[in-house]
Amino acid sequence: MPTLMHIATLFFLQMFVIMATYRLIWPLFRKLAQVQVVAIMVAGFVLGPSVLGMVWPTAQRWLFPATVDVGGTSITHPNLTAIYVVGQLGIVLYMFLVGASFKLDILSSHIRQAGATSAAGVGLPLVLGGIVGWLMVSSSTDFFTEKVEPWQGGLFVAAAVAVTAFPMLAWIIYDSGLLNTRLGTMSLSCAAVDDACAWILLAVVVATTKEEMSGALLTIVGGIGYLLFMMFVARRWLARLNTWTPKRGDDQVAGGIPIAHLTIVLLVVLAGAWFTDYVGIYSVFGAFIAGAVMPRGELLDTIKDRFEPLVAYLLLPAFFIYSGLNTELSLILDPSTLLVAVLILVVSFIGKFGGVTLAARWQGMGWREASSMGALANARGLMELILLNIGLSAGLITNELYTILALMTIVTTFAATPIQRMFERRAWKEGYVFGPMGEERKAAPKVASDA
Repeated sequence: MPTLMHIATLFFLQMFVIMATYRLIWPLFRKLAQVQVVAIMVAGFVLGPSVLGMVWPTAQRWLFPATVDVGGTSITHPNLTAIYVVGQLGIVLYMFLVGASFKLDILSSHIRQAGATSAAGVGLPLVLGGIVGWLMVSSSTDFFTEKVEPWQGGLFVAAAVAVTAFPMLAWIIYDSGLLNTRLGTMSLSCAAVDDACAWILLAVVVATTKEEMSGALLTIVGGIGYLLFMMFVARRWLARLNTWTPKRGDDQVAGGIPIAHLTIVLLVVLAGAWFTDYVGIYSVFGAFIAGAVMPRGELLDTIKDRFEPLVAYLLLPAFFIYSGLNTELSLILDPSTLLVAVLILVVSFIGKFGGVTLAARWQGMGWREASSMGALANARGLMELILLNIGLSAGLITNELYTILALMTIVTTFAATPIQRMFERRAWKEGYVFGPMGEERKAAPKVASDA
C-alpha cells in the first residue's frame, strides 16, 4: 500500500503533467477556434488509456495507476481517489463562479422564450435518445449491465443525449464574449433546465435499479426545497454581506477580501454542494444556485477575480483526467459497436441542434442567433462526464457505453464553438449583430464593413 508521502508526491507530478499537457496542446486548439476548456478536457483523455496508454502503456500505468494490490485484493489506487476529490472541489468552486456571473436581469426579461426553448431543447433529444437506449438494451448486452431494464436504459441514454454541460457552456460563453448577451444568458438558462431534467431522469434510473423510488422522490422534493430556500431566505441573509463591516481587530483581509465575509461565502457554497449531493441532484447545482443568489457588488467581484485562475487552471483539470482514465477507444473498434457510436453521435447532435434552433426561432430569434444557440447547446463536456461517471460507478453501464458517450461528448463539444462562430461571422457579414438585451438587429454600416 502506498504511503501518504508517496501519494502526495505522485499527485504533485500528476497535476504537473496535466497542466503541462494542456499548455502544450492549447496553441493548436486556439487555431481550431476552440476555447481553453476544450483543450483541458482533451488533455485529460490524451493522458488516459486511449492515447498515452496506447503509445506508452508502461508510463501511463506508472503515472496514473488505477488499482493497487493489497493482500491479494485489487482496490482503487489512493491517487485516483485524490484526483477525483480535487476534481470535485474544482467543479463545485467553478460552478459557484458561474452562478456568481449569471445575469439574472437578462434572464428575467426573456423568461418565456427561455422556458419554451428549454422544453424543446430537452424534449426532442429525450425522445430520440430514449428510443435508441431502449433498442440498445433490447438487442445487446454489451452496453448496460444485467440489472438494467429496457425502459431504464432508454431513460439513461435520453438523459445523456439531452444534457448540456452547464459549466462547459459557461466557459465557452465567457471566452466568446457572450456572457452579457441574450444569446449567452438564454443558452445558460436552457442548459440549466435541460441538465435538471437529465439529473431527475438519472435519479429515477439509479433509484429503480436499487428498487428505491424514495430516492427519486427525495431528489425532486429536496431540489425544489433547496431552490426555494436559497431564493427567498438565504438571498435576503446574504444581502447583508454588502453592508456588514467587521469590527476593527476582529478580522483580517486577504487579497482585498475580509476573511469573515469569505468564510461565510465558502460555508454557503460547501453546504449547498453537500445538500444537493445528498438528495441526488449533485453538488454542481448546489454551488451554482449559491453563486446565483449572492449579492452583486465589489465583494463578489473581488472573490471571482481571486478564485477563477486557481479553480479553472489547477483544480478543474483533475476532473478531466479522472474521466479520461475511464475512457478506452479500443473498446468500440468492433463494427457493431462503432455503428452504435455513430448512431448516438448523430442523434445527439441533431436532437439538440434541431430542437433548440427551431424553438428559439419560433420564440422570435433570427435564424442566425437561433442557430448559434442550437450550436452552443451541443457543448456537453463536464455534465455529460459527471453523468457517465455516476452511471459507471452505480453499475448501470459498461465501459463500452461509457467510451461511446465520452467520445460523443468530445466530438459535440469540440464542434459547438466553431459552428456557433460560423453563424456569428455570417451574421456580421450580412450586417447583423446579436443585441445584448434583445433582438438580432442591423449593425451600423461602419461596424459591418469593418467586420
